[in-house]
This record gives sequence, structure tokens and C-alpha cells, in this order.
Amino acid sequence: MTAVIDTPQAGNKHNITGARQAYYDKISKYHLAPLWEVLKGLVTPEPKTQMIPALWKFPEVEKLMLEAGDVITAEEAERRVLVLENPGEPGKSKITNSLFAGIQLIMPGEIADAHQHVASAIRFVLKGKGAYTAVEGEKAQMEHGDFIITANWAPHDHGNPGKEPVMWLDVLDMPTINHFQTSFANHFDEKMQNVNHEDGDSFERYATGVLPDGAPAAMNRSPVINYPYKKMKPILDRLKKTGDIDKRHGARVRYANPINGGPVLPTMGANLALLPKGFKGEPYRSTDGTIFAVAEGKGTTVIDGKEYSWGVNDVFVVPPWKRFQHNASEESVLFSISDRPAQEALGIWREGN
Repeated sequence: MTAVIDTPQAGNKHNITGARQAYYDKISKYHLAPLWEVLKGLVTPEPKTQMIPALWKFPEVEKLMLEAGDVITAEEAERRVLVLENPGEPGKSKITNSLFAGIQLIMPGEIADAHQHVASAIRFVLKGKGAYTAVEGEKAQMEHGDFIITANWAPHDHGNPGKEPVMWLDVLDMPTINHFQTSFANHFDEKMQNVNHEDGDSFERYATGVLPDGAPAAMNRSPVINYPYKKMKPILDRLKKTGDIDKRHGARVRYANPINGGPVLPTMGANLALLPKGFKGEPYRSTDGTIFAVAEGKGTTVIDGKEYSWGVNDVFVVPPWKRFQHNASEESVLFSISDRPAQEALGIWREGN
């Protein structure tokens, strides 16, 4: 009986496959495709990503950046940046599926001309001093650990009147903007914008517990240009002293929009965390792929079962829904940034252990 059933089934399967293929060929001429052939790839039980964990050691990157300073000027390059390409998607200029990241260098005496674009950007200063970023008329001096924001369409330029090279981490939401095909950019005739606000002006206006009378009651991005590390680090120290240490993230603060307490940008949110010496974090994962930069200290992070050792100014990425845990061999401070605000706005962000 088995033989009688198997033989015709095999024949029928062959005939159905042939008929289906003929049908598929037919509907393709009308720019139609069968959902049932691709449904499992579109609706997955858990998040899937082509991105993989990766770490960039700053001593190696620094040498290559300084070589770039000999190879091309800031004027020729417009922005002298080495892109941090995720090894899972080489050639795509992405560190996560939604974010771009790179290391930028500006040499003494150089100016990176003023421009504006739809993509929002942040700078996290890694090494050097004497350079500045001018954003919307405020000149922000760049020092190690500073978190500087360039919001959507904000005019900005960089300059280095100092005596040493300055490098920082750039993170932009360009892949998100390009996904929606909404990219615009504009260059100005002047190399530098007019500056009428000194460094720290927006922080003192908006982030000290009061707001200028008449300030907007609703604003989807922070009006603060620079969150100085020298003002952020003492807050972490206070959290550590009082024992406010999360078992997964350490003593952590979220950079906030002082207008409404929300994220600093609608597409990107950032945190700063202190890991006490000997900290052994509990496992954690979330749907936002996260970029980390080491402001202080030394330690390791286990990502998806593999250990990555990091030190000052190293950068590493944890892809979406990959389990990770931090360990600090000495007191450390980690800056992190991800697309969590965008996911939360869409109601799709999740976290777990």
C-alpha cells in the first residue's frame, strides 16, 4: 500500500511544482509575486540580522587616521572620516542596519566647511583638544568625552585652531534617512557659519533646571548642542556612591532633551554608564543595535558568546537582539548610542535577558 501511495504522490509533486513555476513565471510579467514563497523570511519568530559584533581598537585606527591626514586634506575630503563598516555588511557604510558610524580627524589649522543635511549626527570626542564644532550659531569646544549634537538640517562646521590632531566618533542616522529616501543636503558659500553663542550657551540656557521664557513647550530634539563630559561624569560618580547601579548596565544616565525629558534626537538616543571595578554585568539584549565607545577604563564584553576586550577610545557594536554582558577589570565609563527612540516611537522596541 505504501508503494501505491508514494508513486503517484511523487508524480503529483513534480507536476504541481512545474505548474506552480509556470504560474510564477506568468504573474511575474504583471510585477506580482507569491507571498507564501517568502513569508517565513519576512515574518520571523525572533529578530534576524546580517550585522555581526565587531570591535575597532583605537590605537590601530588612530595610526590609520593620521595616515589619512597625510593622504587627503579636510577640504578635499569635505569630511575626513574612516567608516566603521560592519563586517556582516561590507561596503554598505553601516555599523547597524539603521546607523552609520565613523572616526573623523581634523588637523591643526584645518576647517571642515559648513553644510547641512537631513540626517541627524552626533559627535563623541575621543582624543585631542583645541578643535570645535559650530552648530546653529554656537561654537562648541571639543574635549574628550563630550557629546555634541547636530540635529536634522542644523548648519554645522568644524575647525581646529589648536596645535594637535583631534578625533571623534561620528554616528548618523543616514541609513534610516536613505531607507525612507528622504535625504537632502546643502552647502554654504561661507566656509564657517556666523557664531553668536559661545561654548556651553545652550547647556546653560536649557539644561540647568530653568527654560528661557517663551521656549517651545514641545520639541522633538534637544536644544542643547554640547553635553560636556566634565559635567556628566560627576553624576555617574554620585550614582555609584549611592549604590544606584543597574546589574546589567552599571551606574547609567540617559542624555535627555530638557524640554520634555525625551531622547536627544527622534531617531537616536544615547547613554553614559560607569562600571565599577570588578563589575560583572548580567546578560541583556534588546532590539536596538548599539554602538559603544570607551571613555575610560578597561574590560571585556561578551557578545553572543564571544569575548571582546576593550580599552580607552575603542569602539564596538552589539547587533540587535544579541545577548551581551559587560565586565570591568578597572573602573570604566562607556558611552552608547542606538536607534531606540525610533523603535519606541513605532512601538516595536523590546528588551530581554
